[in-house]
This record gives sequence, structure tokens and C-alpha cells, in this order.
Amino acid sequence: MIRSEPNKQTSIDTIIEEYKPRIQVAMQKFLPRKFDQSLIKHFFGDVKYAYDPESSTSALLEPIWDLLDRGGKQWRPMLLCLINEVLKGNEELVLPMAVLCELTHNGTLIVDDVEDDSKLRRGKACVHLLYGVDLAINAGNALYFFPLLIFKDYHEKKKVTDNILIRCYQLYNQELLNLHLGQGLDIYWHQGKKNPNVDEYLQMCAYKTGVLARLSARLGGLLAGANDTFIDRIGIFAEAIGVAFQIQDDLLNIAGEEFAKKIDIMGEDIHEGKRSLMVIHSLENSPKEQADRLIAILNSKTNDPVVIKEAIDIMKASKSLEYAKQKAKDIVSQAWKDIDPLLPESEAKEKIHIFANYLIDRNI
Repeated sequence: MIRSEPNKQTSIDTIIEEYKPRIQVAMQKFLPRKFDQSLIKHFFGDVKYAYDPESSTSALLEPIWDLLDRGGKQWRPMLLCLINEVLKGNEELVLPMAVLCELTHNGTLIVDDVEDDSKLRRGKACVHLLYGVDLAINAGNALYFFPLLIFKDYHEKKKVTDNILIRCYQLYNQELLNLHLGQGLDIYWHQGKKNPNVDEYLQMCAYKTGVLARLSARLGGLLAGANDTFIDRIGIFAEAIGVAFQIQDDLLNIAGEEFAKKIDIMGEDIHEGKRSLMVIHSLENSPKEQADRLIAILNSKTNDPVVIKEAIDIMKASKSLEYAKQKAKDIVSQAWKDIDPLLPESEAKEKIHIFANYLIDRNI
């Protein structure tokens, strides 16, 4: 297994530099950029009539790779690899599962952008704006099912026991179901049908964002031979940093350095009417007149930058941004305190700690 150089100063940049290229190679190995007769048969089986590889490539693979080629943080598969490393597991064994986690995540992004009527993703027009809503939804959904073939490959090549493979599949199935509940709640709330409380919001984040992190961590532990207690505890840790990541994402949407330079996407969550942690805190800690005004702005789905700034100013006045930032830090701090004793001292453990802190300290 490839390791970092002992004398190389560890930072988030060196961690990303170490893992991201290997995850990229694994994705390229699994998912082709172009179908030919052989590849399309590999993924979809024999047919009675005839395949159209060219159209199939344009309809399915091009929208998918358009998004994948934009990069992204890929922190979920990195987390899986880091947990595998701290347990001294076999990286070649877990890399396909890292691909599973990243492809599934990108599927959620494509569908989420359609549901939220988003305009930009990773600095470019969203997939549905480039390829149409119909092809985008189909491509996003396909990314939930392509990874199932990874389980098939593990089984056919007898990479793990049937019992381990079944447990991996059960985890995938449950977390994907949980993810859709989280997404459904987020949509329902930002339609103005309910203003959730803090605990309800945090549970929504745990399902919407935390479950794929939890899935990555549990798969990493399971494939490295960890016991059930460790798998459960590392899953709880990963879910916590996923929740903190979502809080930080919401903060960056209204106050991030990158967003502040681009008024067309700054405050997109306000346009969507999203009930973020800052909104919930502000509604509970603002004078009634300001709280009512914030609700009115959120329900109006405004694109007016002046009105969006007004909503941000209401949240700033109630110190809701500071509250959310501290909440994210507290969540990660407690999660690390809980998992620290279970992780053997190593360079990999240091990387996991650096990695967790990065997710809440990042500016973009």
C-alpha cells in the first residue's frame, strides 16, 4: 500500500494530493467515458435487438463525466481510504468501494440541482442546464445503480466473504434510503411548510449529508476487518463531520469569500427558502418584526440581491452565523474526542484529524 513520505509535512493539501489521483484512476477504471459494443454489454448484458453505443454514451456517460471531470472535494472516498489506512487494510481492496461512495454522491448532486433549480455546480452550469432536466435526472439516478455492479465484481472475484459483501450491500441500501428522507425533509421545509427546530434540522443534515460519510467510514472499517463496535463508532464520527460539513456549506453559501465575489450565486439558499441552522437560530433570537421579515423573504424565493442581503443582515444581527460556525466546531470536537481513543496512533490518525478540521475551516 502506498504511504506518505515520513518526512513530508502533513497538511490537507498533501492529503488531497496523495489520495485524490488514486480515487480518480479507480473511477476511470470502473466507469468508461465511451460505450462500445463490448463495454455496453458488460454493463447492461445481452440484448434481443440492438444497442446504440453512440447515443447511449451521449445520453448517459457524457452528463455524468461532465460533472465528475469538474473535480469536487472527494472527501467521502478519501475518508474511507484513511480509515482503511489507520486499520492497516488493503487499499486495492477498498478503492472500488471508494468509487461507489463518490459516484453515488455525484448522483445526488445532479438530482439535487434539479430539485433546487440551481444554476451553478463547481463553477459551471449545472448538468440539467447543459443536457436538459430529463437526461440529468436519468443520469443522476443511474449513479445510484452503477455502483451496484461493484458488489457484483467483489462477488465474482471473491474479494471478500459473502457475509462481508452482504453487510456492505445492506449498508448501502439503508444509507441511500436515509439520504432520500433527509433530502425530502429539506425540500419540504424550504417550501415553507414548516420551520424546523435545531434538533430536527441536525437530524435532516445527518441523513442528507451525514449518511454518505457514515457509509464511507463503515465500509472502510468493515473491509479492513474492524469489529462491530469500531464500525458503529467510526460511523457516528463520520456522520458528525458530515453534519458539520453541511453547516459550513450553508455558511459559505451566504458569507463565503468565493460566494461574496459572485452575486449571482451568493445567497442561493435564501432564494430557495432553505431553513438552514442560521435561519432557525435567527428566527428564535430576532425581534418578531425581523423574524417575520426573514420568513417573508425566504417564502418569496427572491433573486433580488438587495433583498437577499437584507436576509443575511437579519441573520448577522442575531449572531446566527457565529452560532452556526461554533456549532459545527463543537460537533467535530466532540466527535473527535469520542473516536480518538479507538484509533491507533499513526500518521493515518493524524491525517483523519486534520481532515475533519479542514471540513469546518475551509473557505471555499
